[in-house]
Amino acid sequence: MESVCVSEGALEELERIVARIRERWPGVGITVRGGSGFCRDGLTKWCEDNGILYVLGLAGNPRLKRRIGHQMRKSRARCVKRRKASRRFVGFRYRTLHSWSSSRRVMAKAEWLPGPRGYNARFVVTNIPGRELAGRELYEDLYSARGEMENGIKERQTDLFADRTSAHLMRANQLRAYFPAFAGVLIQSIRQFGLKATGMEQAQAGTIRTRLLKIAGAVRVTTRKIRVSLSSLYPWRPLFHNVVGNLATASRQLRAAPT
Repeated sequence: MESVCVSEGALEELERIVARIRERWPGVGITVRGGSGFCRDGLTKWCEDNGILYVLGLAGNPRLKRRIGHQMRKSRARCVKRRKASRRFVGFRYRTLHSWSSSRRVMAKAEWLPGPRGYNARFVVTNIPGRELAGRELYEDLYSARGEMENGIKERQTDLFADRTSAHLMRANQLRAYFPAFAGVLIQSIRQFGLKATGMEQAQAGTIRTRLLKIAGAVRVTTRKIRVSLSSLYPWRPLFHNVVGNLATASRQLRAAPT
């Protein structure tokens, strides 16, 4: 079977997406963020030529590791002394031996972890000037936020069943994909409005489902009302009351807000 590069087709899709964005919002700034699989000269050069900022993972190699050797030794010494992770950030200009058409700004995280894990260097390449975003902020606040994005994708796959697209027809799978998307909006609304000041503002979808949504109850339908009775043994009753109250308050505020 022929192998396929992870970045195959990425530039074409990026060109299409950027064109659509700029058609609607001509002056908006665009920053591309991705893993090392997308760190290809064609993509980075296109971004540079078209006014697109990027921050991409860069796979380590012996040249890069030698470049941060001094910082790694200092991080290791501090980690051993304090018995906790130590990281430093160092930036420099770098160009590959053959594949890059120009030198670019590389930011390295020289980190040493306690115990057997030890060496933990990471590299990113970017065209964001250092005067606009320093190394620590570039890595921790901008690039590492990819992890939170990926956590959201994983959450929808594992807790909201977004991976159940095994139907024969594309339109059926598209419909199946809509359901976890709707559920994700519901969960996020509960986080943002219902779980405010409860200590569960960052709870994962699976926890929210278990504690607030998957509750056994008795439903009684009369001519005028529908009553839902929950068990008196329900262990999260105070939390449930807080969430209902918070959602009711948020609903009133949204209705009263000027349009």
